[in-house]
This record gives sequence, C-alpha cells and structure tokens, in this order.
Amino acid sequence: MTAETRRTALAALPDCFCPADRTRVPATSPEWACPLCRGPLDLDFSPTPAPLTSLTGRVNSLWRYAECLPLPAPAISLGEGRTPLVELTGTVHAKLDFLMPTLSFKDRGAVMLAALAGHLGPDRVIADSSGNAGTAVAAYCARAGLPCTVYVPAGTSPKKLEQIGAHGARLEVVDGGRESAARAARAAADAPGTFYASHVHNPYFLQGTKTYVHEVWEDLGGRLPDALVVPVGNGTLLLGAALAVRELHAAGLIAKAPALYAVQAAAVAPLAEAWRAGADDLLGESTEAVAQAASQAAASAAATPATATSAEGIAIPRPPRARQILSAVREFGGGFLTVTDEQIAAAQLDLAARGLYVESTGVACWAAVRDGALDGRTAVVPLCGAGAKTGVVGDSGV
Repeated sequence: MTAETRRTALAALPDCFCPADRTRVPATSPEWACPLCRGPLDLDFSPTPAPLTSLTGRVNSLWRYAECLPLPAPAISLGEGRTPLVELTGTVHAKLDFLMPTLSFKDRGAVMLAALAGHLGPDRVIADSSGNAGTAVAAYCARAGLPCTVYVPAGTSPKKLEQIGAHGARLEVVDGGRESAARAARAAADAPGTFYASHVHNPYFLQGTKTYVHEVWEDLGGRLPDALVVPVGNGTLLLGAALAVRELHAAGLIAKAPALYAVQAAAVAPLAEAWRAGADDLLGESTEAVAQAASQAAASAAATPATATSAEGIAIPRPPRARQILSAVREFGGGFLTVTDEQIAAAQLDLAARGLYVESTGVACWAAVRDGALDGRTAVVPLCGAGAKTGVVGDSGV
C-alpha cells in the first residue's frame, strides 16, 4: 500500500470515542484506549444495512454487508463469514462459526483489525488472548505481512499455541491467568510503531463480530429468532450482536428485536453475579446500592482462577466492557445463564453424537439451552470454536 493510498483510506475512517466520558480519538491515532479513563473505545459509525433483496449475487463472505462495515473489503480476506445455520431441535438452530479459516468466530473481528493495521502501517502488531483471538490475529497478520506477537496465559491449550506459532507469530506465554496476559500486552502496547490488536478495546473488532447476526437474519429470510444466546467472557460477540440488532431494527428490517442471553461458566461468572445482584457494573465496581454485597462477591470472583473451568475462552474475571454487556442484555430483555463443567462436557458429547465436534467454550450455549431453559422460544446458538483446538472435556490437557 502506497503512502498516498494509506492517507486516502485513513481519511475515510470513522473516529473512535469513549462511551464513558465521550473523549474522541481520531482514526489515525495510535491510542488503543481512552486517553483519560483508559477504558475501551466505541466507533462513531451508524450505518444503514441493505434490504434482503439487495444481497443477491454479492460476495459469499461477511463483506457482503458492505454498507454496515467501516472498512472496504481488504485483499487479506480469507473468505471469512457466511457459516451454515443448522437445526438442532424444532426451536433451536446452531450457527457453525467453527467453520472459519482459523476454526473460530474470532476471524470476524480479526480481519477488521488486520485490515485497519494495514492502513496504519505499524512496525509490529501485538495481541493478547486465551487462544482463539490470538490465533485469528496471527493468521490475518501473516496474510497481511505484518509482524505479530501474541501474549497468552500459561495453561492455554497446546493446540492453540501450536496454531499461533504456525502462522509465524511470536508467542509470549505469561505466568498467571487471562488478565495477566492482558496486562503484559497493554504494557507493550504504547511502544512506538506498535498497533495493539485488542479484540476487547478496539471497536473495529465488534464491527466484524456483528456480521454474525446479519448472517442469521439473512439465512432466516429477513427475520431473527426470539432469542440470541451467546457465550460471554469479554463480550465481543454479544456486543457485536447488539450493534447488528440495533442496525436492523433502526432500518425497519426487523419488526421486533430478539432477547439477548449471555452464557457464562459457573466457575468464572462475574457478569452473571453482577446481574443477579442488580448491578450495572462488576460487583467490585458497582453502584453504592449494591456495594455491601459487592465486596464479598468480588473477593470470591478474584480468587477463582481461570483454570477452574474448561471453557477457557470465557473465563474472564474482569471484562473491561462489563457495563456495556450488562446494559445490552437489559436493553434487549434477556438474561444470564450459567453452566457447570459437567453440563459443558455432556453438551460437547451430545453435539459430537450429532456430528458436530466443538471446543469446550463453544458448546456452552447449547449446554445452557438444550434442556429447555428458553421455554420453547426459538433461538440461535453459536458453535464458535472447533473441537480440535481443545479436545474432549476431561481428557488430559483440557
């Protein structure tokens, strides 16, 4: 990409802003967080999706929703998106997002981050992850010819580490849990010439994950189910889903918004705990009305290691976008569901018996709804990571 082409592309990008204090961050800025509060950023972007009839004949990837994406289709695309929707029961469908180029839904957001990095021209890209996001960023950086370093916590699945390394990324394995890896990455993020491909802080990632819902809407003939059920750790799929639902509803392309249900592992469920307490943020940071309950619950959550659950992808003790996640679930009349590792293990084997081999985190939503938790309402659940990434729950190494 020439310097002139890069300048032209950057001039067309929407700016970011902080949802907490409204501080604006130009698209050309290397800032990866709000310069005042250091919180995650949102994108100043309100697109209007195309009607269903306009999608016929378009490219068979997530880039078919061009009107809703803040970047033009990049040369680095691997054909991500447009994953199948299959019936599990008479009321529940599964979206097979493990059939992505790197075998997880994180490709939806990673292609956006790598494309953005290509416009900015950094010396290096860094990311932090429990595995899948790092793999996706590594793959798309390889495609873009960008040097990449991925910070992962000790205990990350060996197959995920192998995949990241195979894409040519440098691995930094950090002692401790998921938050330790994030702190290490953030410490390196402000170095000159660095692009922090944070799937948590960078809003371009959410602009990619929202295509999950646009695809569901298209595949169901221009409608959405009664409920969208998604696994939540850092909340990137849920928040992307909320963006898409708002876009479709504002454009008059759906008459009614579906309920959003968030699923967490019972062993690491800080958002579900906050929800049950009626809080609008994590319990350690909640309003004065729940402060007394917060102290005890937050201490309990902080003491729970991420390794307490096989669902490593959602074992996030303190998600930075917690307030936004809780708000979105309330906005769309949903709720939080938690599942034990025993339920996860049973659901993984159940899906495998149906021909679908999915990783432990990816089966959490099926574990939550397969016994009728939604009382017969129609729903779509994502199967968002391949079983080859982690193996069978309970086997050695998991």
